[in-house]
Amino acid sequence: MNLLHKIIKPKNKEDKEFYKNLKSILNFKPIKLNYYKKAFTHRSLKQIDSKGKPINYERLEFLGDAMLGSVIASFLYKEAPKGNEGYLTKMRSKIVSRKNLNQVGKDLNLIKFVKSNVSKENVGDNIHGNIFEALVGAIYLDRGFKYCHKFIYEQIIIPYVNLEKLEGKITSYKGLIIEWCQKQKKKYSFETYEDTGNQSKKHFSVKIVINGKQIAKGRDTSKKRAEEMAAKRVYYALQSEIENS
Repeated sequence: MNLLHKIIKPKNKEDKEFYKNLKSILNFKPIKLNYYKKAFTHRSLKQIDSKGKPINYERLEFLGDAMLGSVIASFLYKEAPKGNEGYLTKMRSKIVSRKNLNQVGKDLNLIKFVKSNVSKENVGDNIHGNIFEALVGAIYLDRGFKYCHKFIYEQIIIPYVNLEKLEGKITSYKGLIIEWCQKQKKKYSFETYEDTGNQSKKHFSVKIVINGKQIAKGRDTSKKRAEEMAAKRVYYALQSEIENS
């Protein structure tokens, strides 16, 4: 392993700087830098390898997602011995939610490594979680499951996972409102429309109507976030009724 490390030790200034910064995040020495470079390459660069295959983080993101799910599932199985399958699945979803992974990616400032033809202001929040997953995938290919497991524990489980707090955490207000309406046999609708207004960037507005009455509205640059915003406002408007039903 030491010989391999010497063979591929970074030589140019850019690689040396990348290696140094990466090592401080990983808390171990990366061996094959190409995996990590790929983990931070956006598809907008349209890079391909010698065989014509695309070079970007998307396949690594898929692999990292699977590794995260595996390590978190193992952790929950051990730490929540009384939890049934539904409980374990729900808790895993909360831990690896897009919001949580985006926050981890932001806290690690992974965006500074990303190479893209799209400005960092226009890539959207999800890139933070996407590249975190890609990084996990790169670790697995470079150093194997042991190091991958260690990294996930250090960067997610230890700093972010508190099972008692997570049990009461709402990961989707839209899902909660829909489930509540269905259980209470209430008619509901999410009415969405484009609402650009005076802004150049496209926006969406959503109003939620329950039993013929408009309860709340939300507006954002994506339909999904606008729906979630409106649903969150519905939850707080009807919180006592929802929690006591």
